[in-house]
Amino acid sequence: MTLGVGILGAAGRMGGALIRGLREQRIPGLRLAAAVDRPDVSDPSLDLVPAEVGIAASDVLIDFSFHAAAAFHADLCAEAGKPLVLGTTGLTEDDQRRVVAAARQVAVVQAPNMSLGVNLLMVLAEQAARALQDRGYDVEIVERHHRKKKDSPSGTALGLGEAVARGYGWDLRETAVHGREGVAPGERPEREIGFHAVRGGDFVGDHTVIFAAEGECVELGHRATTRDTFATGALRAAAWVATKPAGLYSARDVLGL
Repeated sequence: MTLGVGILGAAGRMGGALIRGLREQRIPGLRLAAAVDRPDVSDPSLDLVPAEVGIAASDVLIDFSFHAAAAFHADLCAEAGKPLVLGTTGLTEDDQRRVVAAARQVAVVQAPNMSLGVNLLMVLAEQAARALQDRGYDVEIVERHHRKKKDSPSGTALGLGEAVARGYGWDLRETAVHGREGVAPGERPEREIGFHAVRGGDFVGDHTVIFAAEGECVELGHRATTRDTFATGALRAAAWVATKPAGLYSARDVLGL
């Protein structure tokens, strides 16, 4: 028996990578059930259908659309009783509340990045922070993405910040700083996690976590060279979540990290 996978945001870059992965049978037992995108989007290579139609036709959904649409899709999946893999980033607090509410009714895997390498990096960043806390190491997170990426910093960078904050025993909301300019910021305080977003060219996704102290620097990093890495991870998550009870899961749950 194969699982029918619906792709939400099918005409986008990640949508294309997901459909290619399904057609190449990278994860056995999955097939393309529906391709969904906005009504104003057209793609002659795809038979695009409305969200309600695509969700009804699918056993499990994968969403790499836009944050406002992602919350709406989560609502629809909950109503239809269909599990969801959510890779869309840039969600507002209200969007996130709706995702959490949907996860009370269906299984939802939500992750800013679906690759094995990035999720391993998050584990390592948390472990490094725990080992280095209270030892005078400043933390900076630098990410690079293509010029067309809409949100910044990336969801992956924020996930890395959360991992570091857990290791340091900090609240990221109180310690995050996004870029610096001029004299006003003054000297860098100890309790701070800096984020820097680079946008240009066709970077798929580069992330570096820097732990800097007097006399030395430790860097942990990951570079993606193809979106197929993320697509394969999302397809693996779809096969995994299809049999899980309602709840909010992470990529680390899927990968067993």
